[in-house]
Amino acid sequence: MPGQGRLGRRGAIAAINCGFRSFAVEGLRLWALKHTMRMQPLQLAHTRPWTRLHRLRSPPLLHLLPPCSRGSPCSLPIRAASSSSTSSSASNRNSPWLIVGLGNPGIKFEGTRHNIGFDMIDAIAEAENIPLRMIQHKSLLGKGYIGTTPVLLAKPQTYMNLSGESVGPLSAYYKIPRERVLAIFDDLDLQFATLKLLPKGGHGGHNGMRSLIDHFGGKQDFPRLRFGIGRPAGSMPPSAYVLQKFSSKEIEELDVVLQRGVEGVRLLTTQGLEKAVSTWNKKSKIDLAK
Repeated sequence: MPGQGRLGRRGAIAAINCGFRSFAVEGLRLWALKHTMRMQPLQLAHTRPWTRLHRLRSPPLLHLLPPCSRGSPCSLPIRAASSSSTSSSASNRNSPWLIVGLGNPGIKFEGTRHNIGFDMIDAIAEAENIPLRMIQHKSLLGKGYIGTTPVLLAKPQTYMNLSGESVGPLSAYYKIPRERVLAIFDDLDLQFATLKLLPKGGHGGHNGMRSLIDHFGGKQDFPRLRFGIGRPAGSMPPSAYVLQKFSSKEIEELDVVLQRGVEGVRLLTTQGLEKAVSTWNKKSKIDLAK
């Protein structure tokens, strides 16, 4: 009958479409698996290659999600500026910043003095609602805005002494010049709770900063936020001291100090480096007696 013929044809078309969808889904699954294995940038030799991942876990195969809508955090114009144009106008507040916190990956380093750079990135990410859910160039990354300024937050997963292996390629890939790369790190030469923002400088014996300078071709003209941790009492080697966790008294003040750091980064990214250095440094030392 004619009706039965039409139903038969519809059934055949439906079966073909179903088979095509199954084939397409299986093909996409195989492609995703191959792509993920090929693009994996980290050496996953450790059980937890980054800290606090339980709080920052992202959906699986995040990099395979469809493109984000314009204006969403993952579609920021981070690559829009060329190195030459940004260098000639470093005060352009619409140009992106790469904000890097130095530290060591792994749960055993969590909460140690040497990882205060990671803690600062976590504090900025929480304050500005920027999820850290990307892995690229050996870093845990987050894209977002501070005010109207696009920023890229980074926690290198290379271990401290090799931080430049991540930061150098990130700066090159996103075309962010050194003048707009802020490095945050622990400093033995500053009393605990003292924060100091500088436009440039040497490594001061800090191996993470030494690695950054090496991967910037020996150039030291990039800003840094020094987070004071003080020096150990007695004869304790500094190398052992920085890998210890903060004391209970220091922990009581740590949230306040981190918040001051967040305020400094806000001022830097929204008002410019010159104003941040000239005004914020005067208020960066926390009065622990308060």
